[in-house]
Parts: sequence; structure tokens; C-alpha cells
Amino acid sequence: MRVLHVIPSLSPSSGGPSFALPAMARALEPHGVQVSVATTDDDGPGRHMTGLELATAIPQEGGWTARYFPKQTEFYKVSLPLWRWLHEHAREYDLVHVHALFSFASLTAMRAARRQGVPYIVRPLGVLNRWGMEQRRRWVKNFSFRLLELPLLRRAAAMHYTSRMEQEDASRFGLRNHQAVIPIGMNLSPFETLPSRDVFTRQFPATATTRNILFLSRIDVKKGVDLLLSAFTKIAAQHPMAHLIICGSGDPALVTALQQQAAALGIANRVTWTGFVTGELRLAAYATAEMFVLPSHSENFGIALLEAMAAGLPCLSTNQVALAVDAATSGAVHIAAREANSFAQAMSNLLNSASQQQSLAQAARTLARSDYSLAAMGRSLHQLYQELVPSTVTSV
Repeated sequence: MRVLHVIPSLSPSSGGPSFALPAMARALEPHGVQVSVATTDDDGPGRHMTGLELATAIPQEGGWTARYFPKQTEFYKVSLPLWRWLHEHAREYDLVHVHALFSFASLTAMRAARRQGVPYIVRPLGVLNRWGMEQRRRWVKNFSFRLLELPLLRRAAAMHYTSRMEQEDASRFGLRNHQAVIPIGMNLSPFETLPSRDVFTRQFPATATTRNILFLSRIDVKKGVDLLLSAFTKIAAQHPMAHLIICGSGDPALVTALQQQAAALGIANRVTWTGFVTGELRLAAYATAEMFVLPSHSENFGIALLEAMAAGLPCLSTNQVALAVDAATSGAVHIAAREANSFAQAMSNLLNSASQQQSLAQAARTLARSDYSLAAMGRSLHQLYQELVPSTVTSV
């Protein structure tokens, strides 16, 4: 089976989706699915990836290929070369798997697949939830959704959600096509044995002897970093050894505003801002932490939370993070209200209770390995593909 995945960006600056799609491609390889990815050369606002042979199939680790096409605009990441390629080549695939909405790449992929009689699946990446629809370019999104996206979603062979919460949130649109909930899986082997914390503390010495609370994610308004700073302020005096590590990058104006907030709250010397971290340094950040926090206002899954669970960290999140809600039913994540006093109390309780930390950590690691592995995701995706394109499938 040949499957084309289309996504607006594979840049690490885009956060979770850029990590999830390669994981899907690797997970499908053992099932004999030939995965190709079409995307733009986006590398964040105003930036393009360099050193790429554009519009050419570039082999990737795990047996899949990626094609990058130049973007002409930031808004919707318009790429006319991608449009031409999709309309010329979509028919060569048995299935098209579209990731994201409200982007030129997504709209073009759905239209090209429909016109050429190729079934397509849509993974909306959480943008159909109420927060995403109402908080970001509300009027533009509502107009675009009713006129462009919704008619194409109704004609999709299936919707792919990564959590029950995401599916329930999207149910208000009355879509009657196949509704599949397939969580993100990941390669858990790097988290079996983490690097020494010295890898991290050598670069960030202020974290060497402290009790570190880790936030690791793209810095965005929806992530609730402002709430986290306010909550940390409320426990700083009670826990003088506590230190907040914020790993991630985002809009420079937002990062500056958050750093100014920390200074105004009097905790600037208790917060380490690392910027974007990857590779061994990312793994070492988990090794350095005593707990992981993700106070998001909206999250259709939560890949960083899954990484923290796999690393065996006690995790604290909110009821708007889909993975957290699912994991909480197994005692693997503690849920706190999206309010500074409640979140502060939950952090303080965890810092005060080694037994609660141990219980959460053990449950988190067990659940990550049983339900969120690459193998589990690969099996579920392959089964969905077989249901949609049964005549082309050969099992491996």
C-alpha cells in the first residue's frame, strides 16, 4: 500500500506534529506501508529550511521519503509548487493522510485527493476544539471552516483523532464519516536509560543542586506558561530549593513578556530559560527534573507529556490536555485546575510527597510502554488503512 502524508511543516519549531508524523512513518514500515510525505520548507516564521533538494524524494531513517516545497507566504504557508505536485501525483497513492487544517497544504491535499478519486483521512491536530476555534483568528477561522474545510471534512473517508477528548470536542460538527481514535506512539527506547543530569547542568549550572520542576514544550499562549509562573511564585518561599526550568522556543515577543512577568514576580533567579532543546540535551532535561508540568489551556494530545511519562517523571497537568485526561484514569498523571492557586497547591503537594511522586512515576512509565509505543500506533494505523483500502493491502 502506498500512502501519502501531507503536513504544512516538519520544522521542529512547529512542535508536536513535526515529531508525530515521522513516528507514524516509522511505525508503518513493518506493515509494508510505503510512506511518502509532502510538506513545505517552512522552518518557523520568516525562515526556510536550508540544504534541501526541493521537490525531490529524500530518503529518511525508517524507510520513508519526504518532499519539501518552497513556501511563498507565512499566512497559510502557501506553496504553489506543492499545489502543482499534489494535483499531478495524488492519484499515484492508495490513500492520502492529511495532517492539520486551516493551511494551504491541507486544503490542497484534500481537494486533489477528492478530484482524483483517492480516499483521504484528516487528522485535525486539535484545531477543531473550542479553544482553538475561538481564541485564534476566530472570524477568519469560522468563515474559512464553513466555506472550505467543513465540506471537505464531510467527504473524508475518515477522521483521525489522537484522543477521545479531541473526538468528543469535534462531535459538535456532526461529521458522519468513520471516526478513528489512534493515540500518538513513540520510540520509547531513548527513555529507558537517560543521560546523566550533568549533561544538562553543565550547560545550565543554576539547575545543578536544585529541585527542578520542568516545563518542556513549544512556548505558546495556549501552553499556560503565564499561569505556571504565577503558580510557582506562590510556592517559591515554601520550597526554597525549587527551581523552574522552561525548555522551548516560541514567538520572541511572547517569550520576552513571560520573562518580564517572572522578573516582576520576583522569581527571575528561580527560573531557567533554555530555549529549544533536542537530542541528548532534551533527554538530560528529563533526567534533571523532579517533576514535569504542562498547564495547557488546550492540547489535543501532548507529546512532551508522553516523553516525561516514558522517562518516569511524576507529571502534573490540566483537564484540557487530552493525554493527561486519559492517563489520569490509570493514576499516571495528576490533574489540577487551570488556576494559579490550585496548580500551586498541586506542585507543593508533589514536592512534599515522595510516595506520591513514586506512585505517579511508576504508573506513568508502565502506561507509556503499554499503550503509547510505536508498535501499538503502527498496528492501529495499518488496521485503519486496511478498512479504507482493503483491495490493495497485503499483510506483512
